[in-house]
Amino acid sequence: MALTLGTGPLARPSTGQLNADLWSVAPAHALFLHPLQERIRGMSGGRTVVDTTRAQLLHETGLLPRWYLPEADVVPGALQPSDTRTTCPFKGEAHYWHLEVDGRRVEDVAWSYPEPVDGCPQLAGLVYDDLDRLDSWWIEEEQMLGHPRDPFHRVDARRSSRHVVVRVGGQVVADTRAPVAVFETGLPARWYVPESDVRAEFLEPSDTTTECPYKGVASYEHLTVAGRRYEDAVWRYPEPLLEARPAAGHRSFDGEDIEVEVRVAG
Repeated sequence: MALTLGTGPLARPSTGQLNADLWSVAPAHALFLHPLQERIRGMSGGRTVVDTTRAQLLHETGLLPRWYLPEADVVPGALQPSDTRTTCPFKGEAHYWHLEVDGRRVEDVAWSYPEPVDGCPQLAGLVYDDLDRLDSWWIEEEQMLGHPRDPFHRVDARRSSRHVVVRVGGQVVADTRAPVAVFETGLPARWYVPESDVRAEFLEPSDTTTECPYKGVASYEHLTVAGRRYEDAVWRYPEPLLEARPAAGHRSFDGEDIEVEVRVAG
């Protein structure tokens, strides 16, 4: 996200200043490919179908970063050519592949650009896998959570003494002088309130969960205030990843008619 989305320098518009006009020489749609050092493995049907230490990460304006993996590091014979073709004006004609392992076939699960257009980074010999269609992905010995992490993306969870008051339709539902602020590249600061400073009578359980590769698995709650229900307006990370660990035991709020007031403690 840091380079191509939000406020990143390869996003449009970006924030911040350079001592040169980047966009006078850079294309409106930027591509940046660079190597990764991690070992990356993909699993399907209980078998490892790709195992590489030569992955590349492609950043593309308006898109999340994507892994491109050497075709040579896929299990021999697992990729079978498909007749499917699509065209990207920035990368060229994509040739698709089926994945066949132990009699199991996954249609059009991967694609490659054997002849990238002029100016495109060297994608020939690399293949992109639809990550969600394999059973699991592993980075070294840790299972990947969500989408591939961007090495230029950062999360900082900071304990704070600011006074944070959360109101819903004018009703105070949380009030704390010991919040945790989560600063994440390209996103607005989020304020997390200790559970003890949240009025639990307004909360209702939700079945919703989301995955963030930088913070962990979030569980959600609804808010009901003055007879009105606010769906999935509250979230927390019961077991946050290292970068967000200070936010454990805290809740954050967002949505229509939800006001998060932040003041410097006096």
